[in-house]
Amino acid sequence: MNAVVAAATPGASSPGGPLLQVEGLVKRFPVRSGLWRRAAQLHAVEGVDLEVAPGEVLAVVGESGSGKTTLARCILRLLDPTAGRIVFDGVDVAGVRGRDLERFRQRVQPVFQDPFSSLDPRWTVERSVREALDAHAVGTDEERAARVVHLLDRVGLSPSLAGRRPHELSGGQRQRVGIAAALAPAPDLIVADEPVSALDVSVQAQVLNLLSELQRDLGLAIVFVAHDLSVVEHISHRVAVMYLGRIVETGPTGAVFRDPRHPYTQALLEAIPLPDPSRPSRPPDLVGEIPSPISPPSGCRFHPRCPVAIARCTDDDPEMTDFGGGHVAACHVARARLDRPA
Repeated sequence: MNAVVAAATPGASSPGGPLLQVEGLVKRFPVRSGLWRRAAQLHAVEGVDLEVAPGEVLAVVGESGSGKTTLARCILRLLDPTAGRIVFDGVDVAGVRGRDLERFRQRVQPVFQDPFSSLDPRWTVERSVREALDAHAVGTDEERAARVVHLLDRVGLSPSLAGRRPHELSGGQRQRVGIAAALAPAPDLIVADEPVSALDVSVQAQVLNLLSELQRDLGLAIVFVAHDLSVVEHISHRVAVMYLGRIVETGPTGAVFRDPRHPYTQALLEAIPLPDPSRPSRPPDLVGEIPSPISPPSGCRFHPRCPVAIARCTDDDPEMTDFGGGHVAACHVARARLDRPA
């Protein structure tokens, strides 16, 4: 077992630099639309830049249709990007194939949204957790068996569950199995795509606490995808807010929650229910539906729904403005407020 565990030294090969860099990432899907079935493109991800340091948790948040899951799948190399670079530990992995791709996937593991569909219904818990160890030939047979027992205990599951199948487990137990399976090959980075959205609220807290504990104890880097900002407040170090394929604001979690600069981020924060029922909550300014990614709006993509949009927003795509401390946002109005004389 020691040989297997020793493989985990998260971020050890990336001293002083980011573990993951995404540069100008674009992912478009061809679609057929209209009466004459004209060719079109769905703009799922458009020019995304982000970085994740070793041992850091980056939350990527936004509504359904914002491109979060596509971004996650591109990082995992489950989808090939249309353009851009995905640099992991100094190597551009956007086009790697064969054994290089296998090595990359050993170090970057997924945790999916629905544990019932992500686990093979025919496999036992033991086989699901052990799959990556077998695929990457990690350790001896005895070490792999011992590793499975260790991982089940690490995620709060009894080893007596090893012989059960997914339908015999609760939703929370299934997600813990998914987390154990992700940890099996001792990855440096976990990409968790909405890992608690399919769970009851009480179970969500347990799984979030587990992920936070594992990140702290193992030094894992995590890209945590969510649609609810309240879910990521206490687990993430930084937040990237995504809207219609683009990052519109990013920064340290505390700064984004305390002083959101983009109107979309402000609306998402206003939508979080208040824990005190005696305090009146203000209805969010976010109205309407997210536009179609097949024909995104010109200028700032958020302007059709923005309560503070100005004329410039309709045709001038805003660049990121630095508000200090690594907090940046792409908003003409926020930039104008920053430039306004005191």
